Amino acid sequence: MKKLLVLTVFIAFISISATNSVPPPNKHEYTNLKILPKDISDERMGMIMDAFKASLGVKCSFCHAVAADSSQGRHLDFASDAKEEKQIAREMMKMTASINANFFNFDHSTQPDTIHEVMCYTCHRGMAKPDKEALFPQLDSIMKANERH
Repeated sequence: MKKLLVLTVFIAFISISATNSVPPPNKHEYTNLKILPKDISDERMGMIMDAFKASLGVKCSFCHAVAADSSQGRHLDFASDAKEEKQIAREMMKMTASINANFFNFDHSTQPDTIHEVMCYTCHRGMAKPDKEALFPQLDSIMKANERH
């Protein structure tokens, strides 16, 4: 009887420990993700969106449409594809992933999407539309000097 009680307490302890070590599930179930992984964590999603906002100097509403049920325009419909900027962002994500995989994958990683040599800020530098004249000022000045000769 004593062995059974000890075994029961031990199993209960293991069960409680196992359930407490499982990370809590996402608070959100993301829909309409076409580039980002479907099982992305809330923390990772937040980090990516914050990087987009900082790199382009914009707010969420730059890419995300206002929800139809939002009377004061305060709630965004993150799943909506109503704004063209959201599709442009998806294409830019594919472009930077391709550049990084093909030109900066020196270690031949099997996960080249984790390489961050070229990212939004590389060109945007805090502007929604990159200033092509200011992308490479040192290179531009050399090119202009060479044109004069």
